[in-house]
Amino acid sequence: MLSALYNLLWYPALPFALLAAHPASMREYRERMGHGDFPATAGAPRIWIHASSVGEIEAIRPVANALLERHPGAVIAITTMTAAGREAAQRRIPGATAWMLAPLDNRRAVRSFLERVQPRVVLITETEIWPNYFIESARAGATVVVINGRISERSLRRYLRARGLFENALGHATLILTQSDDDAQRYAKFGLGAKVVVTGNTKIEAGEDVAKEQSIRPELLAFADGRKILIGGSTAPGEEAVLVDAYRELRNGFPRLALTIAPRHLDRTPDVENALRAASLEYVKASELNSSSAPHDADILILDTMGELRSFYRRGSIAFVGGSLAPGRGGQNPAEPALAEVPVLIGPYHENQREIVSALVSSGGARIVKDARDIVSACSNWLSNDDARRAAGRKARAAASKGSGGADRALMQLEAIINVG
Repeated sequence: MLSALYNLLWYPALPFALLAAHPASMREYRERMGHGDFPATAGAPRIWIHASSVGEIEAIRPVANALLERHPGAVIAITTMTAAGREAAQRRIPGATAWMLAPLDNRRAVRSFLERVQPRVVLITETEIWPNYFIESARAGATVVVINGRISERSLRRYLRARGLFENALGHATLILTQSDDDAQRYAKFGLGAKVVVTGNTKIEAGEDVAKEQSIRPELLAFADGRKILIGGSTAPGEEAVLVDAYRELRNGFPRLALTIAPRHLDRTPDVENALRAASLEYVKASELNSSSAPHDADILILDTMGELRSFYRRGSIAFVGGSLAPGRGGQNPAEPALAEVPVLIGPYHENQREIVSALVSSGGARIVKDARDIVSACSNWLSNDDARRAAGRKARAAASKGSGGADRALMQLEAIINVG
């Protein structure tokens, strides 16, 4: 009854939802309606993996690629909520069969998508609890699994306001594989019982092999050569201005310090440029660096390219992890800089990363900062003592590594499902 009401209310709003989604092409429109071009490919197992965007793709990557290695005939369709996520999926999980924008959470769109893909297993990542994805996938005979699942306290309160709907949707899942005990306890409020299994965060595996990842572009190496660098990774609106204020103060004591800012969403690059111009600071953009680039004297790099932050962390001296200085975002995952042996700074609003941040702070590999003054204080201590900074980086890696194994544990659960029937 609740799901029927949900669709009844949602379907008349569909044209407005399409306008809000801003489809840039007929391809995007078709994919949102569940009519994406999926090749008529035979093979098994047939798996649909849904992730929100770039970060979630990076987290599911070790699982998806392992499934492709273990099952050479696997047919995997990957959907994302953003075009950037779709591009990341194609680049990072090249063995998949198709990469598309996700269908709208509407019964007709989801059914159309399922008829084309015909998945036997559906993997829904992290926080993507779209009711029709669960209900319609189960109706079509697929096994539904939430992987790398997490629910913040804030989201839980919202879901509980429509408890019947989300309880019904999650009830169609066979397994809920969560990142932490806290996430498992929140899922348990929907009466899921033994379906909930704590497997850990699969993204930590994604960061653990950072030293083995693709090499850094020569142009970026040239920028980093001989410098100590403060990296602001996955920054959110307002955080660049705070970093700029801190950087200007730090330059008084550390004149050769460089700054790199990597916004969480690349379409915000103009905002980063505006913050730097307002402070009268010169910068260079990674997208404009190539083998024929003229030499530059800028001490600030805007990392406005996809997929390069991960490897560039290895050149950092200290990393600030964004989405954490103001409420509402919950903080980005600090695993990548930590596993690159870089001391971590993160804001007080990191509820989505509470477990790993607690481990990093307790080890001495991370510090909580609330404003530019805190950033200056923490950076000054580490920049003035290389031994202490390197020791903090080693502690960060050790603490983050203790949380590894999430991908392997998730794969064990998935293999038990895939090998049945």
